[in-house]
Amino acid sequence: MRNGFIKAAAATPEIRVADPVYNRERMEEQMREAAAQGAKLIVFPELALTGYTCGDLFLQSRLLREAEEQLRALVEASRELDALAFVGTTWPEGGKLYNVMAAFSRGELLGVVPKRHLPNYGEFYELRHFTPGGEAAADVEFTDWEGQRYLVPFGSRILFQCEEMPDLVVGAEVCEDLWAPQPPSISHALAGATVIVNSSASDESTGKGDYRRDLVKGQSGRLVCGYVYAASGEGESTTDLVFGGQNLIGENGALLAEAPRFRNEITYGILDVEKLQAERRRNVTFGPMDSHGYELVSFSLEPEESELPPVSRTPFVPADGRRQAERYEEILWIQAMGLKKRLEHTGCRYGVVGISGGLDSTLALLVAARAFDQLGLPREDILAVTMPCFGTTDRTYRNACVLAEAVGATLREIPIRESVRSHFRDIGQDEDCHDVTYENAQARERTQVLMDVANQVGGLVIGTGDLSELALGWATYNGDHMSMYGVNGGVPKTLVRHLVRYWADTCGDAAMSQALLDVLDTPVSPELLPPEEGKISQKTEDLVGPYELHDFFLYYILRFGFSPEKTYRLACKAFGESYRAGEILHWMKNFYRRFFAQQFKRSCLPDGPKVGSVALSPRGDWRMPSDASSRIWLEEVEALEEMEEQEERL
Repeated sequence: MRNGFIKAAAATPEIRVADPVYNRERMEEQMREAAAQGAKLIVFPELALTGYTCGDLFLQSRLLREAEEQLRALVEASRELDALAFVGTTWPEGGKLYNVMAAFSRGELLGVVPKRHLPNYGEFYELRHFTPGGEAAADVEFTDWEGQRYLVPFGSRILFQCEEMPDLVVGAEVCEDLWAPQPPSISHALAGATVIVNSSASDESTGKGDYRRDLVKGQSGRLVCGYVYAASGEGESTTDLVFGGQNLIGENGALLAEAPRFRNEITYGILDVEKLQAERRRNVTFGPMDSHGYELVSFSLEPEESELPPVSRTPFVPADGRRQAERYEEILWIQAMGLKKRLEHTGCRYGVVGISGGLDSTLALLVAARAFDQLGLPREDILAVTMPCFGTTDRTYRNACVLAEAVGATLREIPIRESVRSHFRDIGQDEDCHDVTYENAQARERTQVLMDVANQVGGLVIGTGDLSELALGWATYNGDHMSMYGVNGGVPKTLVRHLVRYWADTCGDAAMSQALLDVLDTPVSPELLPPEEGKISQKTEDLVGPYELHDFFLYYILRFGFSPEKTYRLACKAFGESYRAGEILHWMKNFYRRFFAQQFKRSCLPDGPKVGSVALSPRGDWRMPSDASSRIWLEEVEALEEMEEQEERL
């Protein structure tokens, strides 16, 4: 449960129709198994205690009494378990029969949520047996295993909140409620529910599985919530219908887990309710919040160490291999169409790109080619300018030339060594002193050359700096920091690498592909210091840290506002086999220090297109004062370092 993580289980037991004793035994087994696996939220299917397909047997008082007795036994069985459970069952009340979800924990029935929308079409005839539930909660009586009577709330508008994790607020709806035009889960979420549970007995028909999956994903995204859907499976009557047990667990539009159909099993997923709350705070159109008419029921869980979900090392890179090509194309089109509009609006016929043979300038050149194609302009009007200086190596120079030729751009070589030396003499800089002035003078000279070349031809300087460099401030102010349109400003370094590889794999040009692959194999470097034995001597990641770590920090810190501790835990999960804990903390501290100190560079960025859910434009997603203090974040990182050092000593 630490850091907002909660493990949920959707359990489909094997049942026998109209045999509550057998069904309770199977659910008790699954409930114990799920709790042993760390599940804190366990959901069973609709009418699982009796079976959904009892038909007119629901009118038999013997069946209803046995269902009540077995619910008592199931509630009692939860006494030793650290979980909140929901089970579908019948509930006679006031001379009517209701299809309900009973919520219980630690041997206590907490509430009863009736189904609001009863299907009575096609294969469904629930109105023959059941009465639709009301919204407002009213007290009903329950007798526990020891014969003690107490009152519990009965109604749709009940929420269950965890005392130890207040962000965990659970609302319930039953099967068809989700299919209705206005599902109860909408008001549940607007009243504060971060997780919706659904006990379902949705039968199978061709294509229905896809629709059901999309429904759960869509509802979890629309309501910015977790959604745990437990479906009936084998054991229900097949007189007319078949039930597939398609358990689904969604979170904010993503599917965390899905059971294979036609197999009864427990499906697990780890929800992050802290992340969901962060998303709701960010999304100001979510609301207005209204808990009027709701009853809030508290329950307790042990505040123990929580299991973490699977964590990708590259959160900016699409995980679904089948959709990667589609996503890469989408990103390249966003970049190209942004540049196309800027060229059209300014009337510029020429694009000027400084190419170094590195990743960022390579991507910018490829994007420029696509934009020029869309404008119907000849690619030779792209001026690819290489500006060799003290740190340029033969390898990067050769790749820059090959790429310019392969793209069809016009290559211009403008050496800047003598210009920089002249500048050094003007300001009294010793050329043998390889300090920050030595480096930045070259970067600013290159930018000046590009701007002046653009003026010569009436062109536009296309910026090459990426999102990762902007986050770290790894750009020379008024050097590579500046351009007339920055096409890579929304693309982090790890994603740049994947986009270039995608182009290499799909371009159909052997020479270009070989050059792109060599660019990918070249260490990331600004090439501002002289080479050592002809090889790059200045490697960016040796200085600022691994970009895969920094992009990971960037994603979770900015996208969700996670604390250093939570980000660190996730990083250890993702990178534990590659970096020691101390290394992760070292580079995290470096990230925070640089991110806060370098905001002034981001406050005056050139225009450029937003590509993903994390962006740093001061006119778009990120507004931050340039003199904000990083103290409280660094203090938390330092506390984590001290704790890690103590554990190592032990």
